[in-house]
Amino acid sequence: MESSSEANEQQPVERELKFADVEHDRLRDRLIQMEAERIVPSSLEENWLFDRGRELFGRGCVLRLRTESRGAWLTYKGPAEFEGRTKVRPEQETEVSDPEAARGIIEALGYEVVRSYQKRREIWQVGGVIIALDHTPIGDFAEFEGEAAEALAKRFGLDPEQAERRSYLRLYEDYLREHPDAPRNMTFDS
Repeated sequence: MESSSEANEQQPVERELKFADVEHDRLRDRLIQMEAERIVPSSLEENWLFDRGRELFGRGCVLRLRTESRGAWLTYKGPAEFEGRTKVRPEQETEVSDPEAARGIIEALGYEVVRSYQKRREIWQVGGVIIALDHTPIGDFAEFEGEAAEALAKRFGLDPEQAERRSYLRLYEDYLREHPDAPRNMTFDS
C-alpha cells in the first residue's frame, strides 16, 4: 500500500505564472514570431466553483466545472504553494461528457455553486509550456503553465516578480470588496 506522501508525489501538479494587465495583441504577435502552435482560438469559457460551507475555499482548494468549445472538465486543485512567484499546486482533472449530470452529482454531495465566472480564452503552446490569453470582465491576463513557464515568461519581457498570485476567484472577491455594486458573478452578461 502507498503512503500518502508517495501518492502525493505521483499526483499531477500545476505550475503556473499569471500576469495581469497584459497586451494580448503584443503577446500574440510574439507567439506568432516564435512559431508557437495555437491550440485553441479565442472562445468563451464558463466556470462554476463549488464549495460546502467554505470548506474548500478555507483550505485554499478549488472544485470547478468548466465548459468551453472543446468540451467540459471537472477539476480539483489543492492548496497552492509558491516557488518564487510560480504557483504550484496539486491538480486532478477529468473530461466529462455530460456537464449537467456532473453538476447534479456534485450538488447531490452537498456542494453548491459559490461563484461562476467567464473568460474568453485563447491557448497557445511553445515547447512544453501552455500560454493562455484570458480576457475577463475585470481585465486581460496571460497564464504560462509548465516546467519552463518562468523562463518563457521572461523571454516575453514579463517579470516573474510581477506575477499575480491570486486565483480568478480571489481576484474577483477582492474586486467585489472594492466595487460592492458589481454583479455577484464574474460574467460578461452581468
